[in-house]
Amino acid sequence: MSIWIWIGFFSLVAAVLVLDLGVFNRKAHAISPLESLAWTAFWISLALAFNAGVYYIYEHHWLGIGLDTPDGLSGSQAALQFFTGYLIEESLSLDNIFIMALIFSYFKVPQKYQHRVLFWGIFGAVVLRGLMIAGGLALINRFEWVVYVFGAILLMTAVKMLISSQENVDPDKNLAVRLARKIYPVTTRYDGLKFFTRVHGKRAVTPLFLALLMVETTDVLFAVDSIPAVIAVTRDPFLVLTSNVFAILGLRSLYFVIAGIMEKMRYIKTSLVFLLAFVGMKMILSRHFHIPAPISLAVIAGILSVGILASIFAPVKTASTKPSAISLNMERLAGLTYKNAKRILVLIIGTSVLLVGVAMIVLPGPAVIVIPAGLGILATEFVWARSLLKKAKHKAESLADAAQNMMHGGEKRR
Repeated sequence: MSIWIWIGFFSLVAAVLVLDLGVFNRKAHAISPLESLAWTAFWISLALAFNAGVYYIYEHHWLGIGLDTPDGLSGSQAALQFFTGYLIEESLSLDNIFIMALIFSYFKVPQKYQHRVLFWGIFGAVVLRGLMIAGGLALINRFEWVVYVFGAILLMTAVKMLISSQENVDPDKNLAVRLARKIYPVTTRYDGLKFFTRVHGKRAVTPLFLALLMVETTDVLFAVDSIPAVIAVTRDPFLVLTSNVFAILGLRSLYFVIAGIMEKMRYIKTSLVFLLAFVGMKMILSRHFHIPAPISLAVIAGILSVGILASIFAPVKTASTKPSAISLNMERLAGLTYKNAKRILVLIIGTSVLLVGVAMIVLPGPAVIVIPAGLGILATEFVWARSLLKKAKHKAESLADAAQNMMHGGEKRR
C-alpha cells in the first residue's frame, strides 16, 4: 500500500486534533450537553464522510489501494468493512466510557479538566493502537493459527463481562501509576491543566497526570479485545486502523454525552457480551466457514439495537415504593433466570470452542490452544470443567517434566 495514503490520513487526524485542542477547546471549561452532542455529531459525520472516501479510493484503486488481496477489494466491500469495524469499535467503547467515569470520580477530576485528560489519552491511544494493529496483523499473516487465539480472547472476554457484576478502579494495582509514584513525588492538589508542578522546589506529578495514566493503560487493555474484533471483520491494515482511530476520536465527546446516563443503559453490557461472542465465533470459524460482511453487519446492528431498545423501554425500579411479597418473589425468579441464562450462554460458547478445538485434532489449527480455551470458558460456571482443566494442566506439566528429564539424560550420556 502506498505511503501517501498513510501520510494523508495522519495529516487529517493531526489537523483535526490541532483544531480541536488549539482552537475550539483552548481554554479549560466544562463541556455542556449541547456542546458534547454537537461534537459527537461532528465526529460521526466525519467518519461517514471518510467512509464515502474509502468507497471512492477502493473502487478506483487509487494509488493501487485494494489490489493487495487476491481478488481485489471493491469500493462497496471496503466501505462495508470500514463501517462494520467502526460500529464494533464504537460499541465496545461504551464499556470504556464507564471505566473513564470511575477514574475521574476516583481522582475527583474537575469536569473542566476532563477534556484535556481525554484528549491526550486518546492521542496516546491512537499511537499505541497503531503499533498493536501492526503487530496483530503481522502475527496473523505469519502464523494463520493466531486467528484462533484472537477468537478465544474475544470469547473469554465475553464470558468475563457476563459474570462480572461490577467494575473497580484501583490505581495501586496499576503498574504505570505505581511506577510514576516511585519516580516522582505526587501532590494531591490540582495545578490548573498542568500534569506536572513544583512542590518545595521539586518536580511532582498532579492527580491529573495519574488520571491520564489510568485512562491510557485502561485503553490498552480494551484494545486487546477491540482490535481482534475489528480484525475479524477485515484484515486490510488501512481499514482496521482507520475504523479504530475514528471511533477513538469520537470517544471523547461521546463520553460527555453518555457518562451521565450509563446507569440507565442497563442492557448495553449484555448486548456487548453477545457482540463479542458472535465476533469471536466468526473469527474462530473464519478458516472453515466464511460469514459475509453484510450478514455480520446485520447481526451486530441487531444485537446493539436490542440492547438499546431494552434499556430505553424497560421499566425503571423506584426506591420509594416498598416491594411487595409478589415483587420480591419475581426478583428472586429473575435472579435465578439470569443465573440460568448465564450458565446456558457459557455452556454454548464454551462447548462451541471446545468442539472447534476437538475438530482441529484432524483439521488445520492449534488444538492445544483452543481446547484449553474452551475448558477455561466452561470452568467459569461448571465444576466438571474445572476438574478437567486441572487434570489437563497436571498432565501437561508432567509431560513437560518428562521431556526436560529426557533432554538432560541425553546431555549426560554425551
